[in-house]
Amino acid sequence: MRILKANWYPPENEELARLFGSSVDFDIDPTPTSPDYRLAGERSAAADALINCSATLPVPADLDDFARVKIVVREGVGYDNLDLEGWGARGIPVCNVPDYGTTEVADHAIALMLALTRGTETYDRLLNSDPANGWSFSRAPLVRRLRGATFGVVGLGRIGLAAARRAAAFDMRVVFYDPHLSNGVELATGYERVHSLHELMSISDVLSVHAPLSAETHGFIDAGAFAAAKPGLILINTARGPIVNLDDLTEALRDGRVAGAGLDVLPKEPADRSHPLIAAWGAREAWIDGRLVLSPHAAFYSPASMKDMQRKAVECILAYLNEGRLTNCVNRQFLKTPLRKAS
Repeated sequence: MRILKANWYPPENEELARLFGSSVDFDIDPTPTSPDYRLAGERSAAADALINCSATLPVPADLDDFARVKIVVREGVGYDNLDLEGWGARGIPVCNVPDYGTTEVADHAIALMLALTRGTETYDRLLNSDPANGWSFSRAPLVRRLRGATFGVVGLGRIGLAAARRAAAFDMRVVFYDPHLSNGVELATGYERVHSLHELMSISDVLSVHAPLSAETHGFIDAGAFAAAKPGLILINTARGPIVNLDDLTEALRDGRVAGAGLDVLPKEPADRSHPLIAAWGAREAWIDGRLVLSPHAAFYSPASMKDMQRKAVECILAYLNEGRLTNCVNRQFLKTPLRKAS
């Protein structure tokens, strides 16, 4: 069995070969950019399964390529960079790995919140630049008490629920908006539920985004949402960059409706220095100083989560090709031909 891992990025998990032995031949793309998969047709034609390692770079579902591929796996949670309908039209299931970094992303969301509300990033930077004059507790602009504050969650899935549990441990009031969850989830979790984004914006002191990127959520948090926000809102996004309209966030930060933002993801990655918000942050302009914290789409990462992600992607493939057992399929509605059955 040959698995092509495209859009690869380090570190490589050397345990994969040991775990799966000689039954799996890994063809690992050595570059972190979208390659020419064809290579005169050799690589794509030889692959029995395809893994896309990147969260942003696409792999096309060209009809002339990947003739032997029977399953495609996004090595991660998000799958918006894969052509679900195109692969489905070929009868090829697309799957993801939703359960490898749940705790890391939830931890990171809380860490971004704390960096702003406890001023840790600002204090460290000021002390580093001037240890004497930076020795001041009042220089971080967004320090506040979290106990009793409202933590709003957009999307109470695996990661959203994990983040909510962590916020509750800080004695925060947890409120969520998720139109895709059935009635009664609020009773099972003990968290409050609202039925519109604007209502959630209006009561949240901290808003944490944990929704997948889709046609429904693209640009979901926009000028209208920010207009409804409770004054002093802090926005945290560890989901997908395009869910938040960055231009509208810039204006909301400028006019003070939004107090601060912690962003692990951006609409364009790496960060686009030409965007006014990123440029102002980079120049440490007074109006944004201490109010914006960025990280490089790293919320998912820990050495342990990377190993889990890579292992689980291969396990998903083996379960399907060896047993006919399909897990975490995200394009069932587009599959046009019957799935393969275990022999």
